[in-house]
Amino acid sequence: MTNPPGILISAPSSGTGKTTVMLGLLRAFADDGLKVQPFKSGPDYIDPAFHRAAARRASYNLDTWAMSPSLLGAINAEGKAADLVIAEGSMGLYDGVATKGETAFGTTAQTAKRMGWPVVLVVDVSGQAQSAAACALGFKAYDPELPFAGVILNRVASPRHERLARLGMEQAGIKVLGSLPRRGDLALPERHLGLIQAVEHPDLEAAISGYADFLRDNVDLEAIKAAAASIPSHSSGPLPLPPAQKIAMAQDAAFSFTYPHLLEGWRRAGAEITPFSPLNDEPPSPDADLVWLPGGYPELHAGKLAAASSFMTSLKKHAETKPVHGECGGYMALGDTLIDKQGERHQMAGLLGLVTSYEKRKFHLGYRRAELLAPMLGFATGKALRGHEFHYSSILEETDAPLANVFDADGNPVPETGSKRGHVSGTFFHLIAEATK
Repeated sequence: MTNPPGILISAPSSGTGKTTVMLGLLRAFADDGLKVQPFKSGPDYIDPAFHRAAARRASYNLDTWAMSPSLLGAINAEGKAADLVIAEGSMGLYDGVATKGETAFGTTAQTAKRMGWPVVLVVDVSGQAQSAAACALGFKAYDPELPFAGVILNRVASPRHERLARLGMEQAGIKVLGSLPRRGDLALPERHLGLIQAVEHPDLEAAISGYADFLRDNVDLEAIKAAAASIPSHSSGPLPLPPAQKIAMAQDAAFSFTYPHLLEGWRRAGAEITPFSPLNDEPPSPDADLVWLPGGYPELHAGKLAAASSFMTSLKKHAETKPVHGECGGYMALGDTLIDKQGERHQMAGLLGLVTSYEKRKFHLGYRRAELLAPMLGFATGKALRGHEFHYSSILEETDAPLANVFDADGNPVPETGSKRGHVSGTFFHLIAEATK
């Protein structure tokens, strides 16, 4: 299959402005009448929703650590009808996990090479001028096989600063695709897990339109479009199959993080996904085969969740005879108690003997491989799954049987094993795909 041309927006590190550039490019090209397909390289729960708002088209994650080549091919095929693909990287261009004897595995650079998308490196030039070229040259030369389109200079202080930075890039043989003046109003709002959710932005449409205007004024859009490229598809398999025919999916500001390729695969296989809002005290559909509580921010809404009596009563009734599963924030809501940042205890569903605390903060981050000790979501005991964990909450009590043996990317045991009681299960890791090896 011939793939549409694409580029991949990356940076030397987090915090350099690549998401702002990504959103501005998506909207600018979409406003020009192009069908623009967004992707996110790596395990990110938040950015795809921003991409969708900017491109008016669903965005999907591509993950070279968690996904098989056939799944990568299937997800990449979601962009086959697009005119242009724009993908956004995670962290720095070469940041990944040091496993399997490789310097870095699961990196943005690996995604670029696998898909044939030239990298546009967003370089924060604040505090430097010609020296920025040495940084960019290092990223270009670090992997000679990496397709490299050029750089966008970000946070440029003055015309003189831009001239000096451009001079350094020209001397290093690196194409400058744009130069963005420093503007404090371009930063997206953040909190403890990074960006706030797209649904929480006070005026997302106006912000994205502003980014597009800013990019149009300061970036060579035609040069970026001309730099786009791709390579033929690798083998492509099916998207993941649904765990049930009718799935009641919690969906609001407290529960919002599910990987888009899972939902698309489930729908395409004929599953019916019915959303409901626990925060609005809505019950899950009574005829659902499965209730799914995805990740999110229940710790920010714990009092309101605890008071949602209709939701809690219906959830408990469903769990008497049919499966309920929660991921991360959903897992916390299925537990007995959630302790918020101020140390206040909130009664949750009590379907699992889990007590979690956001007051006792501890950073949990990384890829996860889980070997199931009990069936989960259509996966049999003994199946291996791949996912990702990212939260600050700590487990104070976990009285139920473990759901899985869980390991990090290097094979080290992880104490957050998930748990199982009757028809109810939960994990702190977000499911990405079944492990193939």
